[in-house]
Order: sequence, then C-alpha cells, then structure tokens
Amino acid sequence: MKKSKHKQTAVWLGLLLLAVLSACRHVQDKDGGRIVAGNEPIFQNFEYVGKDEIYVENPLPEGHFYSPILQGCYPDPSITRKGDDYYLVTSSFVMFPGVPIFHSKDLVNWKQIGHVLERESQLKVGDAGISMGVYAPDILYNPHNDTFYLITTQFAGGFGNIVVKTKDPLQGNWSDPIKLNFDGIDPALFFDDDGKAYVVHNDAPDEGKELYQGHRVIKVWDYDVEKDQVIAGTDKIIVDGGVDISKKPIWIEAPHVYKRYGKYYLMCAEGGTGANHSEVIFVSDSPRGPYKPAEKNPILSQRHLDKSRPNPVEWAGHADLVETPNGDWYGVFLAIRPNEKGRVNTGRETFILPVDWSGEWPVFQGGMEPLKPSIEMPRGAENKTGMDDFFPSGNFTFVDNFEGTGLDDRWIALRGPREKFIRKSKNGLVIKPFNVNIKALKPISTLFHRQQHATFSASVDMHYKPETAGDLAGLACVQSEAFNYVFGVTKSGKDYYLVLERTEKGTSKLIAQTRLERMGKISLKVTANGDDYRFYYAMNNGTFENLGGTVSGDILSTDVAGGFTGAMIGLYATSANDIKVE
Repeated sequence: MKKSKHKQTAVWLGLLLLAVLSACRHVQDKDGGRIVAGNEPIFQNFEYVGKDEIYVENPLPEGHFYSPILQGCYPDPSITRKGDDYYLVTSSFVMFPGVPIFHSKDLVNWKQIGHVLERESQLKVGDAGISMGVYAPDILYNPHNDTFYLITTQFAGGFGNIVVKTKDPLQGNWSDPIKLNFDGIDPALFFDDDGKAYVVHNDAPDEGKELYQGHRVIKVWDYDVEKDQVIAGTDKIIVDGGVDISKKPIWIEAPHVYKRYGKYYLMCAEGGTGANHSEVIFVSDSPRGPYKPAEKNPILSQRHLDKSRPNPVEWAGHADLVETPNGDWYGVFLAIRPNEKGRVNTGRETFILPVDWSGEWPVFQGGMEPLKPSIEMPRGAENKTGMDDFFPSGNFTFVDNFEGTGLDDRWIALRGPREKFIRKSKNGLVIKPFNVNIKALKPISTLFHRQQHATFSASVDMHYKPETAGDLAGLACVQSEAFNYVFGVTKSGKDYYLVLERTEKGTSKLIAQTRLERMGKISLKVTANGDDYRFYYAMNNGTFENLGGTVSGDILSTDVAGGFTGAMIGLYATSANDIKVE
C-alpha cells in the first residue's frame, strides 16, 4: 500500500515538473533576466512610426483637421447618423474580424468601436484570396424601426449579398447574415419617409445586352423589411451604363439613394476604382426612377488633373453622404496617395469633404480641384485626433506593448479569428504557429497592422527558438499571398538563421541570410521611404544592422500586385516554413 502511494506521489510530482518546465518556456529566467521561448514566439514592444513629408510641410492650420481621416487600407466608406452619433464602415475583404466600424460625434474625431462581422458564422472567408471576401459595405439607420442595417457583398462561403442588423452599434451584437436573393455587387438600402424600403446595386446587363467591356447597370428592388428580403419580380434597371452610354462609361457601381427637396437622388461611382474613378449624380421623382443625370457630372474626381502636380491624391470616388443635425452635408469617399514612383502601397483610404447642397445638386467642395491635406472642421468641433482613443491622423506613432487582456482593434488576421493563434502572457503576445505559411489560401498565424504612410518604420522585439527548419517567426510585409516579403528567424541543422525572402507572383527568392550566434531576444525592424524598403535586426538590445540592403516596395503596391488591398506589416509565425537556407 505504501509503495503504491509513493508511486502515485512520484507520478504526480513528475507531471507537476513537466507542467513547470512547459510554463518556463514563457517566463522570465531569474538568473539571466531573459525570456526563454520555444517555437511559439513571444512578441513585445511593437512600434509603428509614420513620418510622411507632406504632414511636415503642412502642419495643421487653426480650425482644420487632416483628410484622409482613416489612413491605410480603409476603402469604400459608408456613413450614417442617428441623432448626433455618426457611424462609418469600410471594406475588409478577407481580414478577420471584418468590416471595421467607427463612431464619431463631430465627423472629426473617430473611435473604432469594433467590427461588424466578428463571428465565424458571419464571415466565411477561410479559403479566399486576399481581395475576395467583403466588398463595399453600406450602413444605414432606419428610423421607422430604430434599427441599423449593414448590407454588403461577401465573395466567399456561399454568401453573395447579405444583410445584418443591430439596435445599437456601440454594443455590437450584429445578427448573423441573411442571404439576399439577387446577384451583382455593392448593394445599398434606402428607407423612404413612408416606411417603404428599397435596395439598389450594381449588376451585369441583361443576358446578351452587354455592349462593351465594363458595361454595367444599376438595379432597384422593393425590400420587405419584415422578411428582410427583396420582393421577387420588383427588380428594375434604373441606370444603363452610366451618365451617357454613348461614351461607353465603365463600372457604374456603389449606388446610394438620398431624398431631398421631395426628390430622389442617386449617387454612384463611375470609371472603375482606379485612375478614372469619379462620382456622378442622378435625380428622379420616384425611388424606382426613371433617373436623369445632372448636367455637370462628375461631382467628384481627380482624374482630369495634372499628374505631375505636387502631393497628388488620385482615384477619388465611391462616396457616401450624410447630413449633420444642423443641416450641413459631408461626403466620405475613397482615394489614394501614391508614392514618389506613382505606386499605391498604402491602399485606398477614407477621405472626407464638406458638400454644398444649397442648390439642386450636391457639390463636393474642392472635390474637382487638387485635394488638400487638411480641411476646415465642422461647426463646434474640436480636434482631438490621436487623443483619448480617437484614431490618429497625419504623422503619428502607435505603440503596443501587448499588455492587458484585450487586443487593439487595429490588429487583424487573415481568413480566420485572431484568437485561434494568439494569447497574452505576462511577457508579451504569444503566437501559436499554424502548419501553413503566408502563401496559403487558408487562415494563417499572422497578426497584421496596416501600412498607413509612404515613409514609416515598424519594429518589434521577439523571443523565439525554432526547433526545426519548418519553424519560422518574424516580420512580414504583405500585399497578398502571392506578393510579400518575409523577414524571420529559422533553423538549419543545428544553426539559427535570419532570412529575408521576396515573393512575387507566388515565386519566392531568398535575398539575404545571416547566421545567428545564439538565440535570445532579437529586435526586427522594417523601414520605408517611398519605394525603398530596408530590413534591420539587433541582438539583445544591440545596434541595428541592415540585412539585404535596399529592396523595392514594388511588390507591395496595388500597381504590381493587383487587387484591392493595401500593404500590411505582420507579426508572423509558421511551422510550415519553405524558405531554404543556402
């Protein structure tokens, strides 16, 4: 009996010792003052510093605020208001969680209050390319039932066009998606004064009637608010081609309907979300048309301006309007700020302009002129951007020590929940590596922060000890699964290496490598000055050294990589590393 008890005690002591040893992989060593980490890297002290010259040259005048209001990949904005509360959403593609949502009281100071699509039941993008997923969400408040609606297209998971709802965006709790019975993209809702509802959206012309490449139409449907579904047989084409079909306009899309002066105004993007992007306007006596274009279209564009002008803003369009409680109007829209080589690395961003709607037609003030870096604040607003959890603008620094229980909403994953591969420890952020690498069309174990400036630096401290050649962790600069840089630590034989790899069109090339004497704390940093990117490392708080020289950011641009997203900086870990040390 005593032997049995001793044996049982020994087993328990053995299990306890194993648990302690396992825990020690992520605790501080009292003797050496260092953190011992295994093949689950621990990240600390992330710092992003944006320092674009345009903000140095253009400090904010008194009473002004910077536009874009959301820098980096926040495209296709939509805005709505209830009382003095404004809510704004943007596209998110396969970012998880999806559809970032922001709140403001004055259109100047914005706080991110979360994401609309947070659950796997709402967002099924696990096998989709980076520019698939959620396109052009439209948010709208319905005063007739005190409900907020978000309608969008999700190109993944068998969804198509969907709608979700909530009573209070500040609390979240958006419903699971309701699949809508129509094709096309860019749907938007409109609630009339009599309580009737309508959906407008982009679609292909009727079969056999497509006249040229890019020929699209805008359709309207009656919408049943009780059943949350379009009413079968009510679809009608209200715009064919665009403002003037004889000129073969392309990609009429992103429609929104507004009611003013007893008439119905249909505003759409035209020209494609690129160099020919613009915003156009139509009017009708009925939400179902017929719609007549304004004599002076477009009402917003930068496509006609001198391409050699200083500090150009391009691709302006895809707008949405909101009226303030005192009767003023503003419009949010997407545009891009190209770097010195004319390339788009920061992606399509959210801008804002005042809109003069004192006459028959809404007019974006300054919308047809070269866009300036700042605009006057609305009446009564005070600029608090970058303070009290309000989103920063201009040049700014974002620091995350990964303390506390939550995770800043700026961090996103791709194709799957962050919570499946991250956890907080007292020493920092632990990332559990998935057995897929960054090129996979699957959820990857990488936490991303958007690139928000042409000139920036991003750095992080990492504690990591890879166990096999399949293990790798570090930084990744990503435009897509087929266009990216990986800067990380791996193992070859008994030695540890830091490697820099460039992937273009899915083909990878090892640019540089260096053997590391021993593994401990390593600091990784990437900097960019326009198209010039550089990668640096430092061991145990030593001096930063460059690896790989200067490399081109071309593959991190939309121009080279294609698609609709902007570049992102990732904290990356994988157990399926395919970078071979030479």
